[in-house]
Amino acid sequence: MTRSDDRAAVACRRRRWGSNLPELAERLLHPTTYSIVACDLARREWGVAAASKFLAIGALSTWAEPEVGAIATQSWIKASYGDQGLRLLAEGASASETLDRLVAEDDGREQRQVGVVDREGRTASYTGAACLEWAGERHGPSYTSQGNMLVSGDTLAALAETFEATASEPLVERLIAGLEAAQAAGGDRRGQQAAAVRVVRQGGGYLGADVLVDLRVDDHRQPISELERLYGLHQLYFGSTSREQWLPVDDELAAELRERLDRLGYVGGKLAADLDTWAGVENLEDRVEGVDRIDPVVLGELRKRWGGVEGT
Repeated sequence: MTRSDDRAAVACRRRRWGSNLPELAERLLHPTTYSIVACDLARREWGVAAASKFLAIGALSTWAEPEVGAIATQSWIKASYGDQGLRLLAEGASASETLDRLVAEDDGREQRQVGVVDREGRTASYTGAACLEWAGERHGPSYTSQGNMLVSGDTLAALAETFEATASEPLVERLIAGLEAAQAAGGDRRGQQAAAVRVVRQGGGYLGADVLVDLRVDDHRQPISELERLYGLHQLYFGSTSREQWLPVDDELAAELRERLDRLGYVGGKLAADLDTWAGVENLEDRVEGVDRIDPVVLGELRKRWGGVEGT
């Protein structure tokens, strides 16, 4: 490429991105992030969550495999830490052994930041000397949190304290709550852009998938709030309600179900079949099993819909 070609390429980028080109370059060169990797050994779940002033942070930074471990790689991200690290963990290396090997083989180690949790809940983390302040780590039982270019150490303190205080909750909810607390305490000192959470459990996801939750917000003014909204949708479609909470379908409720399904165009004649068809269209099929009892979540969603719009 000639110098005139270079100038033409830069001019093209400036037309596409406008006067924000220097800011965009700064974002790309310094992918600042705070994250947490953790596991819940009782539930056999491993997970990682991250937030950053960096486009689509989850695509590069968050890695996890069931019965293996989880990894967060950030600050001048070396995405191969994810693949290589999980492979080492799967081969039996501990979190510390895995981290030592990754860092030892990397000439750019002083610019990296990494957190690792292994299959036994052991953790390890590393912050290179060239990571931008505030940079550091916070450790606890079966988790490690790390961050760079933060407002202060209060960000990780809030993340860790919230994670520990919610020990009875599902792992994914603890991770998201930790991100929220970290942001409230200051977060990334350049602001917000993206957030992600990934939790795995062997056979624990949709139709037996190993991925329990994998949600990403790539570019948003309030990415953590948006991540929480997406998790709410995930619970609606893929969550479950204990059978003790399902409602008995008596004659009155059966008549209501029949009327609502009729108004929505599901008029096959058999209530069970029509409810099952409607639930499949609405991605709620895993929450329906006959019509002797009904999941209150399904009933609530059906009551919201009346001829294709919200109703009563």
